[in-house]
Amino acid sequence: MNLDMNKFKEIVDAEDYFEFFNLPYDQKVVNVNRLHILKKFAHLIKGIDESSTELNNSDKLNKYREALSQAYQVFLESTPQEQKLFKVFREKPKNVVTLTEITSD
Repeated sequence: MNLDMNKFKEIVDAEDYFEFFNLPYDQKVVNVNRLHILKKFAHLIKGIDESSTELNNSDKLNKYREALSQAYQVFLESTPQEQKLFKVFREKPKNVVTLTEITSD
């Protein structure tokens, strides 16, 4: 597989990443989890870039391919709420009272 780093840097859409890396995907899964998959993918890429500074572009893109596959797999087995990648899932809403906070007098 001959991957081009310049083409990779131009990609914006989730489906285009899957096509670039020639990875199979279910459109329904991507439609529901698009932002979460891309966010997880971005986290994994950051880790690759920080720990693998000596890799050439071809090896780096192969690792990116594995990272996209891993990010997709996470959302086949888990939910966005369980992964808590976005702030909205990590913070308790300020205008909600939980049942455990309610007491009877």
